[in-house]
Amino acid sequence: MTDKTALVLLSGGQDSTICLAYALSHFDRVETIGFTYGQRHNVEMECRPKAIAAIRNAFPAWSAKLGEDHVCDISVLGEISDTAMTSEIEIETAENGLPNTFVPGRNLMFLTLAGALAWRRGITTLVGGMCETDYSGYPDCRRETLDAQELTLARGLDRPFKIDTPLMWIDKAETWTLANDLGGQPLIDIVIEESHTCYKGDRTQRHAWGYGCNDCPACDLRAKGYEKWAAKAHA
Repeated sequence: MTDKTALVLLSGGQDSTICLAYALSHFDRVETIGFTYGQRHNVEMECRPKAIAAIRNAFPAWSAKLGEDHVCDISVLGEISDTAMTSEIEIETAENGLPNTFVPGRNLMFLTLAGALAWRRGITTLVGGMCETDYSGYPDCRRETLDAQELTLARGLDRPFKIDTPLMWIDKAETWTLANDLGGQPLIDIVIEESHTCYKGDRTQRHAWGYGCNDCPACDLRAKGYEKWAAKAHA
């Protein structure tokens, strides 16, 4: 067990791909974990290994730190959910004010399973791309939720755990800036070409910021963040 190792929750999306780069620049050994839960945009699971391979190829020093990739099948989550993330229904705001892309309990389950794996692997830091700056209002992305989960893992597994969220207080434009700071244009290119964010799973349309429908909330956040970053970076 060492605080120099990390387990990254890697979905295959923009944020988690940048979090993987962050972990590789801050820890001595890094492993990754992904989850299949019947997500509508399951194409992101196909992007994960491509993003990992691209990072290995572009950054040899990071490649030496990058260990095993783990995938957990938790399809039961999709079976008990009735959301636009797990069903072919229109994306809209529900009566409770949350978008119907919110999957109740998703991050809590992710972190619990990641914690159990980290316990077995001797890892005490979980790295996730949760953010409450530019986000859809999901309550399980809030730092106060993660603080509570951090304490729960430590108590329930009888071991200190840290949930590191490097994107928590930055917006999507600053996330692109972080990617550039960590890996320059090679990492920017990997995020654009290999990561997937679109809720609808559309990889038929390629934009300056990557692939997606350019219509769902996830594409909107990604596109606006990229445009803001690019305008400043290339000014």
